[in-house]
Amino acid sequence: MKITIIHPCIGRIPGKDYIRSWQMEPLPPAYLAALVPDDWKIAFHDDRMESIPYDEQTDIVAISIETYTAKRCYQIATEYRKRGVPVVMGGFHATLAPQEVTQYADAIVIGEAEETFPKLLADFKAGRMQIKYVAPKNKKLGFLRPKRSIYIGKNYLDLGLIEASRGCKFQCEFCAITSYFEATHRHRPIDVLLAEIEEMKPHKKLFFFVDDNIVSSPDFAKAFYKELAPLKIRWISQASITLTYDDELMGLMKDSGCQGILIGFESLNEKNLASMNKRFNAARGGFEAALKKLKEFQLRLYATFVFGYDHDTIDSFQETIDFCIKHKIFMTAFNHLTPFPGTPLYTQLEQEGRLLYDQWWLDDRYRYGQVPFKSTIPPEIIQEKCVDARKEFYALGSTFYRMFDKTNSGNLQMLKAFWFINLLLRKEARQRENYPLGDESFQGEILKAAHLDSRVLIK
Repeated sequence: MKITIIHPCIGRIPGKDYIRSWQMEPLPPAYLAALVPDDWKIAFHDDRMESIPYDEQTDIVAISIETYTAKRCYQIATEYRKRGVPVVMGGFHATLAPQEVTQYADAIVIGEAEETFPKLLADFKAGRMQIKYVAPKNKKLGFLRPKRSIYIGKNYLDLGLIEASRGCKFQCEFCAITSYFEATHRHRPIDVLLAEIEEMKPHKKLFFFVDDNIVSSPDFAKAFYKELAPLKIRWISQASITLTYDDELMGLMKDSGCQGILIGFESLNEKNLASMNKRFNAARGGFEAALKKLKEFQLRLYATFVFGYDHDTIDSFQETIDFCIKHKIFMTAFNHLTPFPGTPLYTQLEQEGRLLYDQWWLDDRYRYGQVPFKSTIPPEIIQEKCVDARKEFYALGSTFYRMFDKTNSGNLQMLKAFWFINLLLRKEARQRENYPLGDESFQGEILKAAHLDSRVLIK
Protein backbone atom coordinates (compact mmCIF):
# COMPACT_ATOMS: atom_id res chain seq x y z
CA MET A 1 0.00 0.00 0.00
CA LYS A 2 1.07 3.59 -0.61
CA ILE A 3 -0.06 6.74 1.16
CA THR A 4 0.52 10.29 -0.05
CA ILE A 5 0.64 12.97 2.64
CA ILE A 6 -0.05 16.54 1.52
CA HIS A 7 0.70 19.75 3.39
CA PRO A 8 -1.59 22.39 1.81
CA CYS A 9 -0.76 26.03 1.19
CA ILE A 10 -3.16 28.80 2.17
CA GLY A 11 -3.56 29.82 -1.45
CA ARG A 12 -1.60 30.63 -4.54
CA ILE A 13 -1.31 33.50 -7.00
CA PRO A 14 -0.15 32.19 -10.40
CA GLY A 15 3.34 33.40 -11.25
CA LYS A 16 4.19 34.55 -7.72
CA ASP A 17 6.35 32.84 -5.10
CA TYR A 18 4.76 31.75 -1.85
CA ILE A 19 5.46 33.93 1.19
CA ARG A 20 8.79 32.80 2.62
CA SER A 21 8.04 33.18 6.32
CA TRP A 22 5.15 30.72 5.89
CA GLN A 23 7.56 27.96 4.84
CA MET A 24 8.58 26.34 8.12
CA GLU A 25 8.82 22.58 8.53
CA PRO A 26 5.25 21.29 9.01
CA LEU A 27 4.95 18.97 12.00
CA PRO A 28 1.53 17.38 11.28
CA PRO A 29 2.70 15.48 8.15
CA ALA A 30 5.77 14.21 10.01
CA TYR A 31 3.58 12.93 12.85
CA LEU A 32 1.24 11.26 10.36
CA ALA A 33 4.20 9.64 8.63
CA ALA A 34 5.36 8.26 11.97
CA LEU A 35 1.97 6.56 12.38
CA VAL A 36 2.07 4.79 9.00
CA PRO A 37 2.91 1.04 9.24
CA ASP A 38 6.40 0.06 8.11
CA ASP A 39 5.09 -2.03 5.21
CA TRP A 40 3.48 1.03 3.57
CA LYS A 41 5.23 3.36 1.13
CA ILE A 42 5.04 7.08 1.93
CA ALA A 43 5.13 10.06 -0.43
CA PHE A 44 5.10 13.60 0.94
CA HIS A 45 4.39 16.77 -1.01
CA ASP A 46 4.41 20.31 0.37
CA ASP A 47 1.94 22.38 -1.63
CA ARG A 48 3.66 25.60 -0.54
CA MET A 49 6.81 24.95 -2.54
CA GLU A 50 6.14 22.26 -5.15
CA SER A 51 3.52 21.08 -7.61
CA ILE A 52 1.47 18.11 -6.49
CA PRO A 53 1.87 15.14 -8.89
CA TYR A 54 -1.78 14.13 -8.94
CA ASP A 55 -1.19 11.36 -11.49
CA GLU A 56 1.47 9.66 -9.38
CA GLN A 57 0.22 6.25 -8.24
CA THR A 58 -1.09 6.16 -4.66
CA ASP A 59 -3.77 4.27 -2.74
CA ILE A 60 -4.90 6.99 -0.34
CA VAL A 61 -4.19 10.65 0.44
CA ALA A 62 -4.02 12.27 3.90
CA ILE A 63 -4.27 16.01 4.59
CA SER A 64 -4.22 17.96 7.85
CA ILE A 65 -6.70 20.80 7.38
CA GLU A 66 -6.86 24.22 9.06
CA THR A 67 -9.47 26.92 8.53
CA TYR A 68 -7.23 29.09 6.35
CA THR A 69 -6.27 26.10 4.17
CA ALA A 70 -9.76 24.56 3.91
CA LYS A 71 -10.57 25.77 0.38
CA ARG A 72 -7.18 24.65 -0.91
CA CYS A 73 -7.64 21.25 0.77
CA TYR A 74 -10.96 20.78 -1.00
CA GLN A 75 -9.37 21.73 -4.32
CA ILE A 76 -6.64 19.14 -3.79
CA ALA A 77 -9.20 16.52 -2.75
CA THR A 78 -11.17 17.24 -5.91
CA GLU A 79 -8.17 16.52 -8.12
CA TYR A 80 -7.60 13.17 -6.41
CA ARG A 81 -11.32 12.40 -6.42
CA LYS A 82 -11.38 12.83 -10.21
CA ARG A 83 -8.71 10.12 -10.33
CA GLY A 84 -10.60 7.78 -8.01
CA VAL A 85 -8.21 8.19 -5.06
CA PRO A 86 -9.80 8.51 -1.58
CA VAL A 87 -8.80 11.48 0.59
CA VAL A 88 -8.85 11.55 4.40
CA MET A 89 -8.59 14.71 6.49
CA GLY A 90 -7.89 15.57 10.10
CA GLY A 91 -6.60 18.49 12.14
CA PHE A 92 -8.13 21.58 13.71
CA HIS A 93 -10.74 22.38 11.08
CA ALA A 94 -11.89 18.77 10.80
CA THR A 95 -12.43 18.70 14.56
CA LEU A 96 -14.09 22.11 14.88
CA ALA A 97 -16.20 21.90 11.69
CA PRO A 98 -16.70 18.14 11.12
CA GLN A 99 -20.03 18.44 9.29
CA GLU A 100 -18.42 20.62 6.64
CA VAL A 101 -15.21 18.63 6.23
CA THR A 102 -17.10 15.33 5.99
CA GLN A 103 -18.66 16.61 2.76
CA TYR A 104 -15.27 16.85 1.05
CA ALA A 105 -13.33 13.96 2.58
CA ASP A 106 -13.87 10.23 2.29
CA ALA A 107 -13.03 9.93 5.98
CA ILE A 108 -12.16 12.38 8.74
CA VAL A 109 -10.29 12.13 12.02
CA ILE A 110 -11.84 14.17 14.83
CA GLY A 111 -9.32 15.00 17.52
CA GLU A 112 -5.76 13.72 17.79
CA ALA A 113 -4.40 11.16 15.36
CA GLU A 114 -2.18 8.91 17.49
CA GLU A 115 -4.79 6.19 18.07
CA THR A 116 -7.28 6.85 15.29
CA PHE A 117 -5.07 7.24 12.21
CA PRO A 118 -3.47 3.77 12.43
CA LYS A 119 -6.97 2.29 12.84
CA LEU A 120 -8.18 4.24 9.80
CA LEU A 121 -5.32 2.86 7.71
CA ALA A 122 -5.93 -0.69 8.92
CA ASP A 123 -9.63 -0.38 8.09
CA PHE A 124 -8.82 1.04 4.67
CA LYS A 125 -6.46 -1.83 3.90
CA ALA A 126 -9.19 -4.28 4.94
CA GLY A 127 -11.79 -2.50 2.79
CA ARG A 128 -13.95 -1.25 5.69
CA MET A 129 -12.90 2.37 6.20
CA GLN A 130 -15.49 4.39 8.13
CA ILE A 131 -16.44 8.02 7.46
CA LYS A 132 -15.58 9.31 10.96
CA TYR A 133 -12.92 8.36 13.47
CA VAL A 134 -13.23 10.08 16.83
CA ALA A 135 -10.16 10.17 19.06
CA PRO A 136 -10.39 9.66 22.83
CA LYS A 137 -9.93 12.93 24.72
CA ASN A 138 -7.07 13.97 26.97
CA LYS A 139 -4.96 10.89 26.48
CA LYS A 140 -1.38 11.05 27.77
CA LEU A 141 1.14 12.05 25.15
CA GLY A 142 3.40 9.07 24.52
CA PHE A 143 6.68 8.37 22.85
CA LEU A 144 5.77 9.13 19.23
CA ARG A 145 8.40 11.19 17.41
CA PRO A 146 7.86 12.92 14.06
CA LYS A 147 9.32 11.18 11.01
CA ARG A 148 11.45 14.08 9.79
CA SER A 149 13.00 12.11 6.97
CA ILE A 150 10.04 13.25 4.84
CA TYR A 151 11.56 16.77 4.90
CA ILE A 152 14.63 15.72 2.90
CA GLY A 153 14.99 17.80 -0.24
CA LYS A 154 12.63 20.58 0.90
CA ASN A 155 13.84 24.17 1.20
CA TYR A 156 12.44 25.03 4.61
CA LEU A 157 13.48 27.86 6.90
CA ASP A 158 16.46 26.87 9.02
CA LEU A 159 14.43 26.39 12.17
CA GLY A 160 13.84 23.14 14.05
CA LEU A 161 10.24 22.68 15.15
CA ILE A 162 9.46 20.59 18.23
CA GLU A 163 6.28 20.01 20.18
CA ALA A 164 6.82 19.78 23.94
CA SER A 165 3.18 20.06 24.97
CA ARG A 166 -0.32 20.59 23.64
CA GLY A 167 -3.11 22.96 24.59
CA CYS A 168 -3.53 25.77 27.09
CA LYS A 169 -5.48 26.03 30.34
CA PHE A 170 -6.83 29.50 29.58
CA GLN A 171 -10.17 29.97 27.82
CA CYS A 172 -9.79 32.98 25.54
CA GLU A 173 -13.00 33.29 23.53
CA PHE A 174 -11.36 33.72 20.12
CA CYS A 175 -8.88 30.86 20.46
CA ALA A 176 -9.30 27.74 18.33
CA ILE A 177 -6.62 26.02 20.45
CA THR A 178 -8.78 26.28 23.55
CA SER A 179 -11.81 24.93 21.69
CA TYR A 180 -9.82 22.05 20.17
CA PHE A 181 -8.14 20.91 23.40
CA GLU A 182 -11.01 22.03 25.68
CA ALA A 183 -8.76 24.20 27.86
CA THR A 184 -6.44 21.31 28.79
CA HIS A 185 -2.65 21.15 28.72
CA ARG A 186 -0.59 17.98 28.39
CA HIS A 187 3.12 17.46 27.87
CA ARG A 188 5.38 14.85 26.33
CA PRO A 189 7.87 12.86 28.45
CA ILE A 190 11.00 14.93 29.10
CA ASP A 191 13.41 12.12 28.19
CA VAL A 192 11.70 11.73 24.82
CA LEU A 193 11.99 15.45 24.18
CA LEU A 194 15.67 15.52 25.10
CA ALA A 195 16.44 12.59 22.80
CA GLU A 196 14.62 14.28 19.94
CA ILE A 197 16.52 17.53 20.48
CA GLU A 198 19.86 15.71 20.67
CA GLU A 199 19.12 14.07 17.32
CA MET A 200 18.28 17.41 15.69
CA LYS A 201 20.99 19.46 17.36
CA PRO A 202 23.75 18.86 14.75
CA HIS A 203 21.47 20.18 12.01
CA LYS A 204 19.68 23.13 13.65
CA LYS A 205 21.01 26.34 15.20
CA LEU A 206 17.64 27.53 16.51
CA PHE A 207 14.66 25.57 17.78
CA PHE A 208 11.02 26.61 17.87
CA PHE A 209 8.81 24.89 20.45
CA VAL A 210 5.44 25.15 18.72
CA ASP A 211 3.52 24.81 22.01
CA ASP A 212 0.52 27.09 22.29
CA ASN A 213 1.55 28.05 25.83
CA ILE A 214 4.81 26.45 26.92
CA VAL A 215 4.37 27.65 30.53
CA SER A 216 0.75 26.54 30.95
CA SER A 217 1.97 23.86 33.40
CA PRO A 218 4.74 25.67 35.34
CA ASP A 219 6.00 22.60 37.22
CA PHE A 220 6.57 20.72 33.97
CA ALA A 221 8.17 23.79 32.40
CA LYS A 222 10.65 24.18 35.25
CA ALA A 223 11.56 20.49 35.26
CA PHE A 224 12.00 20.53 31.49
CA TYR A 225 14.19 23.66 31.45
CA LYS A 226 16.49 22.22 34.11
CA GLU A 227 17.08 19.13 31.96
CA LEU A 228 17.31 21.18 28.76
CA ALA A 229 20.02 23.58 29.95
CA PRO A 230 22.99 21.14 29.56
CA LEU A 231 22.15 20.70 25.86
CA LYS A 232 23.06 24.37 25.27
CA ILE A 233 20.60 25.04 22.47
CA ARG A 234 18.94 28.31 21.46
CA TRP A 235 15.17 28.29 21.33
CA ILE A 236 11.99 30.36 21.04
CA SER A 237 8.36 29.60 21.80
CA GLN A 238 4.94 30.98 22.76
CA ALA A 239 3.67 31.68 26.26
CA SER A 240 1.15 33.59 28.32
CA ILE A 241 2.06 36.77 30.19
CA THR A 242 1.82 34.77 33.43
CA LEU A 243 5.40 33.60 32.93
CA THR A 244 6.52 37.06 34.09
CA TYR A 245 4.97 36.41 37.52
CA ASP A 246 7.56 33.74 38.34
CA ASP A 247 11.22 34.73 38.57
CA GLU A 248 12.37 31.14 39.02
CA LEU A 249 10.56 30.11 35.84
CA MET A 250 12.03 33.00 33.88
CA GLY A 251 15.53 32.30 35.15
CA LEU A 252 15.33 28.63 34.22
CA MET A 253 13.90 29.55 30.84
CA LYS A 254 16.79 31.92 30.15
CA ASP A 255 19.43 29.47 31.40
CA SER A 256 18.03 26.73 29.15
CA GLY A 257 18.69 28.82 26.05
CA CYS A 258 15.47 30.75 25.48
CA GLN A 259 16.12 33.66 23.11
CA GLY A 260 12.64 35.13 22.90
CA ILE A 261 8.99 34.49 23.48
CA LEU A 262 5.71 35.28 21.72
CA ILE A 263 3.07 36.66 24.08
CA GLY A 264 -0.44 37.60 23.06
CA PHE A 265 -0.84 41.09 24.50
CA GLU A 266 -3.98 41.40 22.31
CA SER A 267 -5.16 44.86 23.40
CA LEU A 268 -4.20 47.83 25.57
CA ASN A 269 -7.89 48.30 26.40
CA GLU A 270 -8.93 46.49 29.58
CA LYS A 271 -12.57 46.31 28.43
CA ASN A 272 -11.44 44.45 25.33
CA LEU A 273 -9.35 42.09 27.47
CA ALA A 274 -12.42 41.39 29.60
CA SER A 275 -14.49 40.72 26.46
CA MET A 276 -12.01 38.13 25.21
CA ASN A 277 -11.77 36.50 28.67
CA LYS A 278 -8.18 37.61 29.06
CA ARG A 279 -8.30 39.86 32.12
CA PHE A 280 -5.12 38.21 33.42
CA ASN A 281 -3.16 40.27 30.88
CA ALA A 282 -3.86 43.35 32.98
CA ALA A 283 -3.10 41.71 36.35
CA ARG A 284 -0.01 42.26 38.53
CA GLY A 285 1.00 45.52 36.94
CA GLY A 286 -0.08 44.55 33.43
CA PHE A 287 2.09 45.08 30.38
CA GLU A 288 4.46 47.60 31.98
CA ALA A 289 5.45 45.16 34.71
CA ALA A 290 5.71 42.28 32.22
CA LEU A 291 7.98 44.26 29.90
CA LYS A 292 10.22 45.21 32.80
CA LYS A 293 10.61 41.55 33.77
CA LEU A 294 11.32 40.42 30.23
CA LYS A 295 14.09 43.00 29.89
CA GLU A 296 15.47 42.05 33.29
CA PHE A 297 15.89 38.46 32.09
CA GLN A 298 17.03 39.51 28.60
CA LEU A 299 14.17 37.74 26.82
CA ARG A 300 13.19 39.26 23.50
CA LEU A 301 9.48 39.79 22.96
CA TYR A 302 7.22 39.11 20.00
CA ALA A 303 4.03 40.90 21.11
CA THR A 304 0.83 40.21 19.17
CA PHE A 305 -2.23 42.46 19.07
CA VAL A 306 -5.72 42.03 17.61
CA PHE A 307 -8.09 44.78 16.51
CA GLY A 308 -11.82 44.64 15.94
CA TYR A 309 -13.26 44.29 19.43
CA ASP A 310 -16.13 46.60 20.24
CA HIS A 311 -14.13 48.90 22.50
CA ASP A 312 -11.53 49.64 19.83
CA THR A 313 -11.50 53.09 18.24
CA ILE A 314 -9.46 54.60 15.40
CA ASP A 315 -7.10 55.95 18.06
CA SER A 316 -6.42 52.42 19.34
CA PHE A 317 -4.11 51.70 16.42
CA GLN A 318 -1.78 54.67 16.96
CA GLU A 319 -1.81 54.20 20.73
CA THR A 320 -0.66 50.61 20.26
CA ILE A 321 2.05 51.53 17.73
CA ASP A 322 3.39 54.25 20.02
CA PHE A 323 3.38 51.86 22.99
CA CYS A 324 5.38 49.22 21.09
CA ILE A 325 7.95 51.67 19.77
CA LYS A 326 8.30 53.43 23.13
CA HIS A 327 9.10 50.11 24.82
CA LYS A 328 11.44 49.05 21.98
CA ILE A 329 9.68 45.73 21.50
CA PHE A 330 11.69 43.34 19.33
CA MET A 331 8.85 42.47 16.95
CA THR A 332 5.07 42.74 16.85
CA ALA A 333 2.03 41.53 14.94
CA PHE A 334 -0.94 43.81 14.35
CA ASN A 335 -3.79 41.65 13.09
CA HIS A 336 -7.54 41.83 12.91
CA LEU A 337 -9.69 39.63 15.12
CA THR A 338 -10.56 36.38 13.32
CA PRO A 339 -13.68 34.38 14.21
CA PHE A 340 -12.77 30.72 13.73
CA PRO A 341 -15.59 28.17 13.52
CA GLY A 342 -16.07 26.21 16.71
CA THR A 343 -14.99 29.07 19.01
CA PRO A 344 -17.24 31.03 21.41
CA LEU A 345 -16.42 34.19 19.41
CA TYR A 346 -17.72 32.70 16.17
CA THR A 347 -20.91 31.49 17.84
CA GLN A 348 -21.52 34.91 19.40
CA LEU A 349 -21.01 36.83 16.16
CA GLU A 350 -23.18 34.34 14.28
CA GLN A 351 -26.01 34.69 16.81
CA GLU A 352 -25.76 38.48 16.65
CA GLY A 353 -25.94 38.44 12.84
CA ARG A 354 -22.55 40.15 12.51
CA LEU A 355 -20.79 37.70 10.20
CA LEU A 356 -20.34 39.06 6.68
CA TYR A 357 -20.08 35.59 5.09
CA ASP A 358 -21.72 32.24 5.79
CA GLN A 359 -18.27 30.63 5.71
CA TRP A 360 -15.62 33.27 5.14
CA TRP A 361 -12.87 30.68 4.63
CA LEU A 362 -14.72 29.27 1.58
CA ASP A 363 -16.19 32.43 0.10
CA ASP A 364 -14.57 33.51 -3.19
CA ARG A 365 -14.92 37.15 -2.18
CA TYR A 366 -12.78 36.74 0.93
CA ARG A 367 -9.03 37.31 0.96
CA TYR A 368 -6.42 36.96 3.68
CA GLY A 369 -6.35 40.07 5.87
CA GLN A 370 -9.95 41.05 5.30
CA VAL A 371 -12.24 41.38 8.32
CA PRO A 372 -15.18 38.95 8.01
CA PHE A 373 -17.53 40.54 10.56
CA LYS A 374 -19.18 43.81 11.54
CA SER A 375 -17.57 45.83 14.32
CA THR A 376 -17.73 49.35 15.70
CA ILE A 377 -15.09 50.29 13.10
CA PRO A 378 -15.84 49.48 9.42
CA PRO A 379 -14.12 46.21 8.40
CA GLU A 380 -12.15 47.79 5.55
CA ILE A 381 -10.78 50.47 7.94
CA ILE A 382 -9.61 47.81 10.42
CA GLN A 383 -7.76 46.02 7.62
CA GLU A 384 -6.18 49.24 6.36
CA LYS A 385 -5.12 50.35 9.83
CA CYS A 386 -3.53 46.95 10.62
CA VAL A 387 -1.38 47.26 7.50
CA ASP A 388 -0.48 50.87 8.32
CA ALA A 389 0.48 49.81 11.86
CA ARG A 390 2.90 47.17 10.54
CA LYS A 391 4.43 49.62 8.09
CA GLU A 392 4.97 52.26 10.79
CA PHE A 393 6.36 49.84 13.36
CA TYR A 394 8.79 48.25 10.87
CA ALA A 395 9.78 51.55 9.25
CA LEU A 396 13.54 52.15 9.25
CA GLY A 397 13.31 54.98 11.81
CA SER A 398 11.39 52.80 14.26
CA THR A 399 13.71 49.84 13.69
CA PHE A 400 16.80 51.97 14.22
CA TYR A 401 15.33 53.41 17.44
CA ARG A 402 14.36 49.98 18.81
CA MET A 403 17.80 48.61 17.99
CA PHE A 404 19.20 50.60 20.92
CA ASP A 405 17.97 48.18 23.53
CA LYS A 406 20.41 45.62 24.88
CA THR A 407 17.70 42.95 24.86
CA ASN A 408 17.32 43.41 21.10
CA SER A 409 20.97 43.77 20.15
CA GLY A 410 23.20 42.86 23.08
CA ASN A 411 25.80 41.23 20.84
CA LEU A 412 26.64 40.95 17.14
CA GLN A 413 24.62 37.76 16.66
CA MET A 414 21.53 39.33 18.24
CA LEU A 415 22.00 42.50 16.21
CA LYS A 416 22.10 40.55 12.95
CA ALA A 417 18.98 38.61 13.94
CA PHE A 418 17.20 41.82 14.91
CA TRP A 419 17.81 43.46 11.53
CA PHE A 420 17.13 40.31 9.49
CA ILE A 421 13.75 39.68 11.15
CA ASN A 422 12.63 43.31 11.17
CA LEU A 423 13.55 43.87 7.52
CA LEU A 424 11.77 40.66 6.52
CA LEU A 425 8.60 41.69 8.33
CA ARG A 426 8.88 45.17 6.86
CA LYS A 427 8.85 43.60 3.40
CA GLU A 428 5.82 41.49 4.30
CA ALA A 429 3.83 44.33 5.92
CA ARG A 430 1.54 44.44 2.90
CA GLN A 431 2.63 41.31 1.05
CA ARG A 432 0.17 39.07 2.88
CA GLU A 433 -2.81 41.37 2.40
CA ASN A 434 -5.59 40.13 0.12
CA TYR A 435 -3.77 36.86 -0.48
CA PRO A 436 -6.27 34.37 -1.95
CA LEU A 437 -7.57 31.39 -0.02
CA GLY A 438 -7.19 28.56 -2.49
CA ASP A 439 -5.26 28.37 -5.75
CA GLU A 440 -6.50 31.03 -8.16
CA SER A 441 -5.58 28.81 -11.11
CA PHE A 442 -7.96 26.04 -9.99
CA GLN A 443 -10.77 25.54 -12.47
CA GLY A 444 -14.09 23.75 -12.25
CA GLU A 445 -16.18 22.55 -9.37
CA ILE A 446 -15.05 21.49 -5.93
CA LEU A 447 -16.53 18.02 -5.65
CA LYS A 448 -18.18 16.40 -2.71
CA ALA A 449 -16.93 13.10 -1.36
CA ALA A 450 -17.85 9.79 -2.92
CA HIS A 451 -20.10 8.85 0.02
CA LEU A 452 -22.41 11.76 -0.88
CA ASP A 453 -24.89 11.71 -3.73
CA SER A 454 -24.14 14.96 -5.57
CA ARG A 455 -21.47 17.40 -6.65
CA VAL A 456 -21.28 20.97 -5.37
CA LEU A 457 -19.58 24.20 -6.34
CA ILE A 458 -18.33 26.17 -3.33
CA LYS A 459 -19.57 29.72 -3.69
